[in-house]
Amino acid sequence: MRRLLHVVSLAVVLSGIWWLLSGYAVLFILGLGAGSILLVLFICHRMDTIDHETHPIHLAPAIVTYYPWLIWEIVLANWDVAKAIVKNDSSLRPRLMQVKSTQKSEVGRVTYANSITLTPGTVTLNADGDSFLVHSLTQGSKEGLETGEMDRRVSALELGKDGHRATSQPAAGETDI
Repeated sequence: MRRLLHVVSLAVVLSGIWWLLSGYAVLFILGLGAGSILLVLFICHRMDTIDHETHPIHLAPAIVTYYPWLIWEIVLANWDVAKAIVKNDSSLRPRLMQVKSTQKSEVGRVTYANSITLTPGTVTLNADGDSFLVHSLTQGSKEGLETGEMDRRVSALELGKDGHRATSQPAAGETDI
């Protein structure tokens, strides 16, 4: 039953994305879209790739609060990096740092690493178990990672709950480059 739920959910997501990108409501075009979606679903079913990790519908309620927060963090980091570049001040301090993650699943760790990379001024260079090698461009981006806020929010997202999970702050060591 859960597998059917994942298949139906994937079909709805693919249909929505296809319709948003095509923008057509002509019967022939809609038929081609439906055929394409059915073909993709068939291939995914045969490859046995539709599961809770590739299509994590259990995260949907928590994503509603996580994405707006992440978008806001991206805006703030954008402003921080742009301000440092325009001012040409000493806040541009590139460095490498180790960041620990508290996520328990591969999906959680990938989400955390991608969230770090999406935020301007930081890039996840390497992931080794629960430790990430991160390049930070500014002092603000370094401090943002050291607070552990993103790690806590991704851990809460991983659990499929709103709010924060009580975790210790991630250990972060730094190396100037």
